[in-house]
Amino acid sequence: MQLLDGKSLSTKLKTHIKTEVDSLTSTGKRAPHLVAILIGANPASETYVAAKIKSCEEVGFQSTLYRYDASITEAELLQKINEINADSSIDGLLVQLPLPKHINETKVVETVDYRKDVDGFHPTNIGRMAKGLPCTLPATPYGILKLLEEYKIETAGKHCVVIGRSHIVGSPMSILMARNDYPGNATVTICHSKTKDLSSFTRNADIIIAAVGIPQMLKADMVKDGVVIVDVGTNRIEDATKKSGFRLVGDVDFDSVKDKCSYISPVPGGVGPMTIAALLLNTLDTYKRGE
Repeated sequence: MQLLDGKSLSTKLKTHIKTEVDSLTSTGKRAPHLVAILIGANPASETYVAAKIKSCEEVGFQSTLYRYDASITEAELLQKINEINADSSIDGLLVQLPLPKHINETKVVETVDYRKDVDGFHPTNIGRMAKGLPCTLPATPYGILKLLEEYKIETAGKHCVVIGRSHIVGSPMSILMARNDYPGNATVTICHSKTKDLSSFTRNADIIIAAVGIPQMLKADMVKDGVVIVDVGTNRIEDATKKSGFRLVGDVDFDSVKDKCSYISPVPGGVGPMTIAALLLNTLDTYKRGE
């Protein structure tokens, strides 16, 4: 069993990005600029945004964080997004999800200029991805692709089971793993909450991408020997031995499954850092397209 170490790969990618940014700014060009909008006081969102801002600092990006109380109206938020869309000094914009219930998430995602959509959520980017056209890929799937590339995981002709069908991970991941490219050319099965006898699919999988949000649901008796597992889950479970009172686990029962795997990503330290690295890569790409 070998770990798919997203933490070390993200550090490597950040070093490459910083070198490129330093080269750009040394010639008098401005640094790439990423803006984040954070609404309310969701602890997980606070953690994610803080990590994104810190990563921007590490690679030499300019970053701006707009914080709003959960009572902000949808109209006020959309107005701010349109202001950022019109600002040519800003290359990337992310609105941290989830949003308060009175704000239409779809409307917010669609209002962000697809050329500044570094999360890769805009319908234009999703549509171009589905057609194999140049686009900004969703950050988490893009990070997973980078992880598979780094460890030279063979994907062509393999049976890949994606557990979960969200627009953020599962659905785009299934498209990318089936595309005529590397990583890709896999035979893809999508499983979800309505799938009957999940084990009958996972036991025949060469590659499993677990993104369903159920703590440790994938057990050892559900996978075959030699499987490659990418665990996208980030679940908090109570743990009295931890100062925080909880610990993070994935959608995979890591301890029971690891000895059957050829490769497996840990939680934390696997997909999470790669999502942020992909976000930085997307921001650098939007910057370069705008220059």
